[in-house]
Amino acid sequence: MELIKRNIHMDRIKTEAVTQFTLEDDVNIPDSKPDVNTLNLEKGELVIEEIKPGNDSVNVRGYLDYVVLYHTLEEGSSLVVLEGKLPFDEKVNLRGVVPADSVAVDGEVEDLTVGMINSRKLNIQSLITMTARVEELYDEEAPIAVHGEEKAEYRRMPLELAQIAICKNDIFRLKEEITLPSNYPNIFQLLWDNVTLGDVEFKVTEEKITLSGDVHVFLLYEGEGEDHPIRSFETTIPFSGMLECHGCREGMLPDIRYRLGQKELAVRPDFDGEERCIGLEMVLDFMIRIYEEEKLEIISDIYGVSNEITTVTHRADLRRLLSRVTGKTKVTDHVHVKAGNVLQLLHSEGMVAPEQQATVENGILLQGNLTVKIMYITGEDEAPYGCAQAQIPYKYTLEVPDISPEDTDAVHAEVEQLQVTMLDGEEMDVKAVLSFSTVVFKSMPVELISQVSVAPLDTGKMSNLPGMVVYMVKDGDNLWNIGKKYYAPVDSLRRLNGLESDELKTGQKLLIVKGS
Repeated sequence: MELIKRNIHMDRIKTEAVTQFTLEDDVNIPDSKPDVNTLNLEKGELVIEEIKPGNDSVNVRGYLDYVVLYHTLEEGSSLVVLEGKLPFDEKVNLRGVVPADSVAVDGEVEDLTVGMINSRKLNIQSLITMTARVEELYDEEAPIAVHGEEKAEYRRMPLELAQIAICKNDIFRLKEEITLPSNYPNIFQLLWDNVTLGDVEFKVTEEKITLSGDVHVFLLYEGEGEDHPIRSFETTIPFSGMLECHGCREGMLPDIRYRLGQKELAVRPDFDGEERCIGLEMVLDFMIRIYEEEKLEIISDIYGVSNEITTVTHRADLRRLLSRVTGKTKVTDHVHVKAGNVLQLLHSEGMVAPEQQATVENGILLQGNLTVKIMYITGEDEAPYGCAQAQIPYKYTLEVPDISPEDTDAVHAEVEQLQVTMLDGEEMDVKAVLSFSTVVFKSMPVELISQVSVAPLDTGKMSNLPGMVVYMVKDGDNLWNIGKKYYAPVDSLRRLNGLESDELKTGQKLLIVKGS
């Protein structure tokens, strides 16, 4: 007797670890830059240069790329940009990893704080959260048929599966050119930028993935002229494109995560030779997982009628699609400015900072903060620009019926809308819409038959079985386990007892004839 098997393609996280560490340094202002009067904005991006796996640990090397915008009282430019790097070399304990593994590492700047020590020295602190993981593809072999002449009974079980069809990383390069409206002055130098993505959507088609979305761009720049006026400019650029993806087709289930990778903004002259154009080049990094749903019938149990059949099983964790779910929630709050000197709002930006994700009844409970930064004009000569920051808590349950703790996957969160309005010179009203999305797979632990062996019937065991018996059905009995106990085919039990279905009742009497 030979099992005919079918490969089921699966993916899983072999090992994963999360670590946090702090970067801190005192930074001197270069001699080429003026004194610091007040700090305005800061931002940081983690750059990973090297990932070196070892045994049960991985070394990660890189740096925090930071940018600080500050105001000076010295003649010339009123706003000044300071850039720098804080290097790190961290060891992450990652149980089970070996040097040959491919390790993926994601890093997030959880908190970046810049403080003034004096007008020529700043203190920079940052809390970094780093996640290291090893993902692997593997196959489970599921028995779907049996080849052989031995007389046996086979129990079949239908399954709805989600197999991984495509697993890869890819990039999408985006190039755009932004031209300032005619009522804006020419650009002398860029001071600050904020580039974010929104409304990114994917669609799987034949041999490709189409994508679309928006790029939101904010620019703060110093204009040409004797007084070097400071101007801000915001715009939204729609984009669309295509990624080649061999093997995908319409109807497959995409689970695609993305992030903004390398980005470059450069001032370029227009047709008249004036500095009024900004070239934007950026790279979007994609982690692509595409699944295929399939209905499959496997052999879940075998027993012999005229011989002894023994099976060897192993546990397999299969999956089916439970839900592809999205949800939105609104958050509102008031931000108070201590100085009470807000004259005009200049720019606002927000970032979702998740803190807790837990499975609850029929849903995923999400908690965290919306971190909001607001830049404004004060109208004061000594400190014409100010920046307010606030953390607005959120609590939201993403509805997923029938979810269990082992089914939960990472939830993608982003700021869909952010609106900040002035109430007076001291207070601002913040309204935002946060969106969440995830693909949830239902975990299905099953015992798969991996081996089967056939031997002659135990004559002593068979002689002890009665030739005919009236069996009283017990709680939990079914035709399969009764037939397996007495080496009787299920069809013969059904025929002998005139059963129209396999449903049995406790206390019901069944006639069993050996060899029937």
